[in-house]
Amino acid sequence: MSEASVAVHADAEVLAQAVAARFVVKLLDAQADRGTASVVLTGGRIAAAVYRAVATLPAREAVDWSRVDVWWGDERFLPAGDPERNETQARAALLDAVPLDPARVHPMPAADGPDGDDPEAAAARYATELAAAAGPGVGGALPHFDVLMLGVGEDGHVASVFPEHPVVHEERSVSAVRDSPKPPPVRTTLTLPTINTAQEVWLVAGGSDKAKAVAAALAGSGPVPLPAGQVRGLARTLWLLDRAAAAEL
Repeated sequence: MSEASVAVHADAEVLAQAVAARFVVKLLDAQADRGTASVVLTGGRIAAAVYRAVATLPAREAVDWSRVDVWWGDERFLPAGDPERNETQARAALLDAVPLDPARVHPMPAADGPDGDDPEAAAARYATELAAAAGPGVGGALPHFDVLMLGVGEDGHVASVFPEHPVVHEERSVSAVRDSPKPPPVRTTLTLPTINTAQEVWLVAGGSDKAKAVAAALAGSGPVPLPAGQVRGLARTLWLLDRAAAAEL
């Protein structure tokens, strides 16, 4: 596992632009190396700003979007198209504007999908989809992830892995989350062991409300280990912050 490094940008707007530029370069590098690129998206206000910034970059035209696999780190267990779903946010900000192969876009199941109101079945379905994408002859039950992006909550949660919630200790690749401390209460999420299989993990945080969690996660301090402090990319772990979020480092 990699050691964490930190990049601090002037404000949230510059942060979003910088992450967007890194994202496009990462896609191009992955496609140069392997012919394809595989990314795991997140939700939240900074993520939406990043996706909008990617959509405006001229360099996005250099990406072969038909050879990009898109996954999600977590999802609110709501009906398809609900504005609170991370998928809906990402489609509106970027995905609907680029020529992706629909078969390579892998949203987490919705509450009005084939599993109905059963988030455990939805999580198992997504785990099966991940395993199928790993392909024959690939070790484990997960595909290759070039970069996995995470927001960081005020409490230090990442994806829908919350401090002191049972999902922190989950070893399956995907888990249902009930009684989330942040609404909506029912979600699905990649687990920490799955997150830590990505080649690169980027933790993106902006705003003074994130400063305490960022500092505690990076220092490994506090009465409870924060999920944000437990994630590591295999090759790189990168914290991308604005000055407000980095204020207590």
